[in-house]
Amino acid sequence: MKKESRHFFQLIKDFLTVYVPRQKACSYNTVYAYRDVLNLLLGYLKETKNLRLSEISFDTITRQTVEGYLDWLEAKRNNSVATRNHRLSCIRAFYKYAAGMDMTVAACSFELEKIPIKKMAKGQIVKYFEEEALKTILCQPNTATKKGIRDLFYMILLYDTAARNQEILDLKVSDIHISAKESHVVITGKGSKTRIVPLMDKTVKHFNNYLRIFHDSQISNDLLFYIIQKGDRQTMSPDAVAKFMKKYGKAAREQNSNVPKDLHPHMFRHSRAMHLYRGGMPLPLLSEWLGHAQLETTMIYAYADTRMKREAIEKATSAISPLRQVHDIRPWQDDDELIKRLYGLQ
Repeated sequence: MKKESRHFFQLIKDFLTVYVPRQKACSYNTVYAYRDVLNLLLGYLKETKNLRLSEISFDTITRQTVEGYLDWLEAKRNNSVATRNHRLSCIRAFYKYAAGMDMTVAACSFELEKIPIKKMAKGQIVKYFEEEALKTILCQPNTATKKGIRDLFYMILLYDTAARNQEILDLKVSDIHISAKESHVVITGKGSKTRIVPLMDKTVKHFNNYLRIFHDSQISNDLLFYIIQKGDRQTMSPDAVAKFMKKYGKAAREQNSNVPKDLHPHMFRHSRAMHLYRGGMPLPLLSEWLGHAQLETTMIYAYADTRMKREAIEKATSAISPLRQVHDIRPWQDDDELIKRLYGLQ
């Protein structure tokens, strides 16, 4: 490996192991996000530029390279504009740190700051499913197997709490509190902020069954969800969740065309939020439920729900309104005078 490449990777290591977690005191999830973005960038260079890691340095990654990477995220990986912008911000943060440690990187860091944040279209489309589709999805796991029991409980918990996928993966058994009066789960979200989310009785029943099978009915600080590799418990990855969810989504869609294509974990969060909003939950309370830092983020559900808008308009429009009256429509196709006016001949 060349000296320039060693220097590049050493600064990545210092950024991920010292600067972000220790000096900035960011959470594990934030460190993971930075690492994921940088790994994807390296993967892009390997795939499109045919470069080995030992050949990559600060000289390799120019503004044009990063712009190509961002376009690749949208075109090849189907990332949203929001995801694209977030990954650009992560790369900028690393280069800003690197420039502080090595002045020769400052010029490239300055160039990356010139890449504009891509504007998102107004009226963001929220992908969600109806409750009927949810029922079909939850019928797919084979509950005669341990894996099926795990997958079913995972999806039920994901929907009931409207949590982010990583928030569910980070849960410990002791984060779920069961009592006769009220059952709830303590979720740690972005910025290490915690929120308490109540659990439905059905979810509690599935939890008790899952706890008996996977944790010998013991409350502990062990991760709630895990996989077994080489006889040992390992952390369950987001990719593992995405894989089984895609499989169940495909099977469910064959039975119910209302099940959306390419079912993914975040769709459970969106769907639960839409159903709660339609059920009458006020937006400020919904925002707190979802762990949003700003109410504006939660407004996407109000913008997206055309059904509620239509029903509100129907209720607000009186029976005597001209909009509800049926009028005779005079055919104009054979009206010579009207045709002339329409086409500027009069």
